[in-house]
Amino acid sequence: MNRFLSNATNRVDAKGRVSVPSAFRSVLSQRDIRELYCFQDFMFPAFRVGGLDLLDRFELQIASEDAFSPKANRMSLLIHGGGVFMKLDSEGRLPVTDFIRDFTGITTDVTFVGRADHFQLWAPQTFLATQAAAREEFRTRGLGLG
Repeated sequence: MNRFLSNATNRVDAKGRVSVPSAFRSVLSQRDIRELYCFQDFMFPAFRVGGLDLLDRFELQIASEDAFSPKANRMSLLIHGGGVFMKLDSEGRLPVTDFIRDFTGITTDVTFVGRADHFQLWAPQTFLATQAAAREEFRTRGLGLG
């Protein structure tokens, strides 16, 4: 298993840390990801979490643009200005900082959502509502890509 799949909800402890689900820690270990790049999602009130390869991918897109173009600047604003590096502690916990809480609305619990090559941090009720809305849209419109 080398993909982040499924979802799980864990409680934030008294010191503001949350245990990353063991299946997700296993993927991090298999991919030899020791430093995490975390950034504010573009579409959802969630944080994306992955390895440095995730940041590298976005920086390649930025580098392909004129460095002074509005598009490159907007991309950098989102990728760099909305991102932070983090590490899990020795027990596999991630700090839930004010930076994360303020953007996501996370309070006492965190829902971890697998997204294949990265995972997301969500406020549980927001995730459930967003997933239900997506399911309803696909039910009524079909699974078309357009």
